[in-house]
Amino acid sequence: MNKYKQLASNTIIFAIGSFGSKILLLFLTKLYTANINPADNSTKELLEVTANFLIPLVTFAITESIIRFGLDRKYSKSKVYTNSLAITAIGSLMMLSISPMLSVMPFVDGYTWLLMVYVCTSSLRSINSQFVRARGLVKLFALDGILATLSLFIFNVIFIAVLQLGVTGFMLSVICSDFLSAVFLWFAAGLRKYFDPKAIDSRLSKAMLAFSLPLIPSTLLWTVTGFSDRIFIRYMPGPEGLVGDAAAGIYGIANKIPNLVSMFSTIFFQAWNMSAILENDSEDRSRFYERVFDAYTSFLFIAGTAMIVFVKPLSAILIDTSQFPEYGTAYLYTPVLIVAVITMCLNQFFSSVYAATKHTSHSLWTSLVAAVTNIILNALLVWLFGINGAAIATFAGYFASYIIRQRDARRYVPFPIDQKKFFVNLVAMFALGYIVTHDNVPGQMIIMFVGLIFMVIFNRNAIVNTLKQVKSR
Repeated sequence: MNKYKQLASNTIIFAIGSFGSKILLLFLTKLYTANINPADNSTKELLEVTANFLIPLVTFAITESIIRFGLDRKYSKSKVYTNSLAITAIGSLMMLSISPMLSVMPFVDGYTWLLMVYVCTSSLRSINSQFVRARGLVKLFALDGILATLSLFIFNVIFIAVLQLGVTGFMLSVICSDFLSAVFLWFAAGLRKYFDPKAIDSRLSKAMLAFSLPLIPSTLLWTVTGFSDRIFIRYMPGPEGLVGDAAAGIYGIANKIPNLVSMFSTIFFQAWNMSAILENDSEDRSRFYERVFDAYTSFLFIAGTAMIVFVKPLSAILIDTSQFPEYGTAYLYTPVLIVAVITMCLNQFFSSVYAATKHTSHSLWTSLVAAVTNIILNALLVWLFGINGAAIATFAGYFASYIIRQRDARRYVPFPIDQKKFFVNLVAMFALGYIVTHDNVPGQMIIMFVGLIFMVIFNRNAIVNTLKQVKSR
């Protein structure tokens, strides 16, 4: 099987396992907006982001090493798995010892222990699922994704819609779902035979940590980039109605549709990471990266444009405004966030270069650029424009990192990028975003339709050319 066909095959498997379930999760937005007020939704969003901040600290980002070392035939899979669990156990104990300090954050107070359990169960599930993927069991990985999503959906309905537990119900839903997933993989993948306390190897642990530790600050900085805007909106003064607890909750809902783009990207990235590592030493590596990046970028811009054009009907489907009508304004901030997420996805592509070539330290300083840019602009723009300012700051942070990464990463895997095409796509999406959110624009519907057709035609060749490589032997 050629490398393009292998990538396509793995992507399809991950898509089968993820797409339907991810769509199902998206509909949880309707459940949240019907049962949780904007202020409490802000607390839910902040707790979720805090957990995502803590997980790489607890695991020492070892999940990234599991893929890199697990796919490398030089290393024992039993040692990779056992050492990963041991490292995470140490991290969990360290986190528990400092857990009272987390209560200093006002939105964490009252949820501290739930947050701790959330982090531990999510970390365990992540280790098990990544190890399954490293073993090449992509179908089982995909099946687990389906089952985990279904269980999360069911638990959310029980704890939030039926029992009306609000934020606590959300936390319990994630904990129960992640725990069941970890147990399922333990038995279904036969992980017991890979767990051997005698397999703990200090040299391998050091090698895995040397790979993963530079990724911790990078991961944390990406989290800060997505975290700081919510903090600024919630606690910083600004335009009336566009800052505060409720505004932060609305901003969180505005991020749900852009998550569709992130969903497509995640499906692809699960397959691409494996291909990037396995093809790292191939002679035509640069050509492979060029074609895949071009097709990937084109698909993201087409998908993102379609979501911008149909943002109003999508919002009407996904958001319940019957109990809390203020959620109805969320779509106004979505177009900029869609462009921001696309830029973030392109940054992830370049991170795969760092992972495949073992230059993970470069992820740190390029992520720092994004975080610093985001924080500085949040401090200025949220004060001036509220939610809109946060959305612009988010895009600016990701864009600043993209500009640097696309130059730096290509020093290790050189491949050309059509910069003019990238900026035409970017300008077109911003223009369509403005038109969609301003009803006073003459011929709005016609412009939106023409704009979508233009983006499809403008980007189709890259996708078609790569598909030809998939079909070839």
